[in-house]
Amino acid sequence: MPRAPSFRLFLPSLLLTLLVAGCGDKDAQAPAAVTQPSAQAAAAADPAAAPLLGALQKQLDGYRRIIVLLADEEQQSAADRTTSTRIGQQLFHDGLVQRGAIATQFDTLLRGTSPQRFATLGTVLDYIESAPELFDADRLAFREVLRDLHERIGADSSLPAVKLHQRIGEDLEALDEIERNYNQELTRIFSRFERSRAIDLKREKWDDYIVHLHKDYSREAILRDYGVIEPYPMSMKDSDREIFGRDLPPKTVVLTFDDGPHKAYTDEVVAILKRYDVPGVFFEVGRNLGKVDTDGKVSLGPMAKISRNLMEEGYAVGNHSLTHAQLSRTTGDALRQQVLDTDTLLKDVDSKRAPLFRFPYGARNAEGLQLLNEAGLKSIMWNIDSMDWADPVPESIVQRVLDQVNKEQRGIILFHDIHDRAVKALPQILDRLIADGYQFAGWNGRDFSVARPRKGSDRDATVTTGYEKSWAIVVGIDNYAKWPKLEYASHDAQAVADTLTGQFGFPSSQVIVLKNEQATRNNILAAFHDRLADDRTGKNDRVFVFFAGHGATRQLASGRDLGYIIPVDSDPKEFATDAIAMTDIQNIAESMQAKHVMFVMDACYSGLGLTRGGPSSSSFLRENARRSARQMLTAGGADQQVADAGPNGHSVFTWVLLQALAGKGDLNGDGLITGTELAAYVAPAVSAVSQQTPAFGSLPGSQGGEFVFQVPDSQEYLNADTRQLTADAIALNNKVDAAQDAKNNEAPVTVADLQGGKAKLVVPTAGPASDRQRSQQANDRGLQLYREKRYDEAAVQFAEALKLRPDFAQAANNLGFVYYRQQRYAEAARWLENTLKIDPSRAVAHLNLGDAYFHVGDKAKAKHAYTTYLALQPQGSGAAQARAQLEKL
Repeated sequence: MPRAPSFRLFLPSLLLTLLVAGCGDKDAQAPAAVTQPSAQAAAAADPAAAPLLGALQKQLDGYRRIIVLLADEEQQSAADRTTSTRIGQQLFHDGLVQRGAIATQFDTLLRGTSPQRFATLGTVLDYIESAPELFDADRLAFREVLRDLHERIGADSSLPAVKLHQRIGEDLEALDEIERNYNQELTRIFSRFERSRAIDLKREKWDDYIVHLHKDYSREAILRDYGVIEPYPMSMKDSDREIFGRDLPPKTVVLTFDDGPHKAYTDEVVAILKRYDVPGVFFEVGRNLGKVDTDGKVSLGPMAKISRNLMEEGYAVGNHSLTHAQLSRTTGDALRQQVLDTDTLLKDVDSKRAPLFRFPYGARNAEGLQLLNEAGLKSIMWNIDSMDWADPVPESIVQRVLDQVNKEQRGIILFHDIHDRAVKALPQILDRLIADGYQFAGWNGRDFSVARPRKGSDRDATVTTGYEKSWAIVVGIDNYAKWPKLEYASHDAQAVADTLTGQFGFPSSQVIVLKNEQATRNNILAAFHDRLADDRTGKNDRVFVFFAGHGATRQLASGRDLGYIIPVDSDPKEFATDAIAMTDIQNIAESMQAKHVMFVMDACYSGLGLTRGGPSSSSFLRENARRSARQMLTAGGADQQVADAGPNGHSVFTWVLLQALAGKGDLNGDGLITGTELAAYVAPAVSAVSQQTPAFGSLPGSQGGEFVFQVPDSQEYLNADTRQLTADAIALNNKVDAAQDAKNNEAPVTVADLQGGKAKLVVPTAGPASDRQRSQQANDRGLQLYREKRYDEAAVQFAEALKLRPDFAQAANNLGFVYYRQQRYAEAARWLENTLKIDPSRAVAHLNLGDAYFHVGDKAKAKHAYTTYLALQPQGSGAAQARAQLEKL
């Protein structure tokens, strides 16, 4: 390893490099005279140096993160610069703490008597001087550390110490030379943190260094590690958090009035609404109603009576802040006062106040929206502005509103009941809108709806994915008497039944499970005929059929193949008469009244005429409500065998099927898994990891409908009890994902049909999703990735959920627990604290937080978290763990 002379010799080569660095070649920047070991290799060669090397790498990591946060601050908005500086200050402080810890390690080493202590320090210096992974700018992260060591080792007069002291001094001189080339950039970055770093480098070389850092660091990831995720810009579409009116039914409007109550004009507006028999919503300023003292005492003023009358007459009255302040610039206690004091006043007027809030000027921020969520209030915006606050001419107001309504065709109209011009314009607007066939929606306590549709209005029927009843027949046979025994079929059947009754809510009384000796030919046919055939199922029901067992194919005299499923009591010599032919299944399917029927056969055979799949238009749900479906998915063809060695005691086919039903089969991200999507996921996946070729199609007589599963939102908060997949399951899923990635999401998906041909499946285009839906989907994808131990990818998904919905406590907890699994306990604690700011009573987050602080070493905070968990859940699943940890503390 090179000593100080090598480091001194490096300086001329560094200066030469600075003159030619315009090429941007990273290899030209690092010392290349002698190949040196990386930190990991050095630690392996000298285990005594490992703790110091690890600490130095943490120091370097924080230094690099500060640079990434602030290097491009000229391009950042003022808010982003403030966030970057705040997190940068935290990183700088952490760096000072880390430096102190390194100094303590130096002291411990130097006080020792081991003759190897100086060699260990030499290993550390070798890393700082010439580790191949370090850039020149990286070495400046260690300057203060070297100064501390230089001072400490100077107190030792032994010859090895004197030599090390000289070497460190020469290293510091070399760093001084580098400093002079970096001064401008790093002074700009670090001068705000209480001290100046005098380091400068030529512009092209600095840019190369920044490019290098961005390969391993991103501003977004750094902020996330410190508990900050910046939400996406406010959506202008309706969502669970905010309503703008753009998603109302066609020709439907909501009339809203702000800034009252007014001593005269509010009553005049109400008189007009009564005359036209239309509803209205009023957003009132708190100071017009009264005041709330510092002790919480409410004093109502004379105009509160106007609000009380509004509520008694059935009008919705909502919150418009206390003083009509611009709340996007308001935070903390001041923001809470604006929102909560007005809510207190409205509740004191009448407990029937509407849980609605309108931000003055429409100016809002993420903190304000989170506060509304905590208070149980919904933000109501608008998409049609009368501008009656600025326009003094009633006729102009009328024309403006009508023009906007004609353009938007629906929406929320903003008026103010504190101007006489609004009172004059309103009757003309109502005359025109009623003549044009518009409906007027009011607040019904949950959303905006039309209480009394006007005659002649065209209203589309609501279409949902709901079924009246859900039925299933699930068959699994291992213990054949005369056919080869199977291993996993019974277990497969039970897993499918559990998924239907658990995840998808099929009533257990309507799920018929036949396993092994129960699955005779008579019992299987009786399950169909006695429970499901003819009028035993309703026209809006669905039926799911799963069979795991042997399949067989017989060639008829005509040359056509006919497939069979084999019951437990079938004889291989007689299966043409004692098995169940696909023609029998087809007849059963046609005899059912149920709208949608799906057959999934984990057996291999051929011989069934199938038609092509269902509709692929974006409006398929509306079409699907009218069309029957008889679909079938099989595990393979006649010359194939079911791969009966999948993960967790399942066949490969059923394992992939279960993964699809767990959410991976929702290919278009709309929260639904159709029969076509199920086949489009399962068939290529099984083919990629086995010798099977699953087939799919619709039975003759199907009208092109689709069997539909609605993927439920996961309610799981990750914790130490959350189950993860086994190694073989993860390995198989990785193979499936690799095959999917190789296809690059090709559309349409080509699969086999049961006649040996090919069919192209087109997945319906997803409809628009709200921010809340997209957030939930990202959270659920994160849970899938967590179970596969793909922690970095899971963290990205949980972060995406929080960008879409900053007040999503479940995603915040899950992100924190991912950090915990990665043994990044400080980061875990930050996100678990964030979780509890959103949902203080979430017991599992307190338990997770206790574990994080336990590993951080903060005993007081760990004890408080465990104690809080036990207060909330004294008999909870984690109670024993919490008590055991408290004993250790």
